[in-house]
Amino acid sequence: MNMEQTVLPQNKLIATSYYSGFPLAHDTYNALSPASDGKIYYILSSEDLEIGGHFYVYDPQSDKVDFIGDLTEICGEKGNKTIGQGKSHVQFYESRGKLYFSTHVGYYELIDGMDRLPENPPNNFGLYPGGHILSYDMKTGKCEDLVTIPGGEGMVSMTMDTQRGEIFGITWPTGHFVHYNVQNDQLNDLGPVAFKGEGGTPGDDFRVLCRSLVVDPRDGTVYFSNAEGDILYYHPQLTKVQKMEDADLRLDYFGQYDPTRPGSMGYNWRKVFWYPDENVIYGVHGNSGYLFRFSPDNKRVEIVERITSEPSRKSGMYDQFSYGYLGFDLGPDNETIYYLTGGPIYKDGKRIKGVDQIAKGAARGLENLHLITFHIPSGKYIDHGPITYSNGEIPTYVNAIAIGKTGEVYTLARMEHKGSEIQDLVKIPNPFK
Repeated sequence: MNMEQTVLPQNKLIATSYYSGFPLAHDTYNALSPASDGKIYYILSSEDLEIGGHFYVYDPQSDKVDFIGDLTEICGEKGNKTIGQGKSHVQFYESRGKLYFSTHVGYYELIDGMDRLPENPPNNFGLYPGGHILSYDMKTGKCEDLVTIPGGEGMVSMTMDTQRGEIFGITWPTGHFVHYNVQNDQLNDLGPVAFKGEGGTPGDDFRVLCRSLVVDPRDGTVYFSNAEGDILYYHPQLTKVQKMEDADLRLDYFGQYDPTRPGSMGYNWRKVFWYPDENVIYGVHGNSGYLFRFSPDNKRVEIVERITSEPSRKSGMYDQFSYGYLGFDLGPDNETIYYLTGGPIYKDGKRIKGVDQIAKGAARGLENLHLITFHIPSGKYIDHGPITYSNGEIPTYVNAIAIGKTGEVYTLARMEHKGSEIQDLVKIPNPFK
């Protein structure tokens, strides 16, 4: 593959922000996808004890947002006095006219300096009842509650074999791998795959959990990673999760990590997708911003290019959001990668640096938002420049992406609304027009 780099003049892309009508809307990860009907489906998170995340659809033709439902209510738990379904942490997967997705907890308890699954809910509320796997019928507009995740855990990551009707996911906080067969309505818990996951003790059995799983459509095998950099895989005919013996993600280019400590994704990949033209997985390592290719057939991981913003590449620094960014996907031409990533901010000629150590979460400091495209067949990298709202403000906490049929790029980002900071839908113009 020949690499070609194009850095456009740094004209700003002006993004359009939408208010969906949810004043509690908080930071959302992944829960944004285009569908075959041309519409954009998304969920806005809630940190409220009882009010759930809100499910919406945006129609580009009418430029209109419609409310579909509250996740807690959709899951049949409204009024139960238990911690609500505050989030969806996954993309939507379309199969036979339905969108499949799962729910996650949005209300946390600060325990030992970290956001944990609540153990002592206030107001005589019960514990979180567990996340749900749901479907949404795009023709009838009906949601169906398929199954509840066992153990009172949320679903932090999920993927689907849309041909065979198999759903795979990782629970939070303890990191159990689960497999659900839609046709048979059968859920199997394969047990923990990352020590005690994000419920563990830092320095001991804590492990950050993989946020992105991917299915090889040829045979239905699902792949994911762990903080040590192992590549794990599972097939519905197997009895347990297996570790790839001849390939891993412990690459010098990705950096050096202690997988027992919070604050980064470790050697985990951040986001991946299947690329059918080469029968490989393309992914990005979050902290370093390196694009890589993994071939399950050859059991080989290869570095392709660093696809952070051009200012980040020149500065040689990691992004300020140490987990890396989830706004990474293949575009509608099935050849071009779209990536929403950070760019350093300079004041008086000096780069603004964030904190060195992260107590909880992953944000070190403020940075610009850039749109990168990478054309796989030609190796052409383009930094389309920083993105701002019309008032000059920067969209922040961006960890989702959807590319519409006509090339517009959608995400979910923080913005000001009537004096409060919320997160809501954002539309970025087609970068190639």
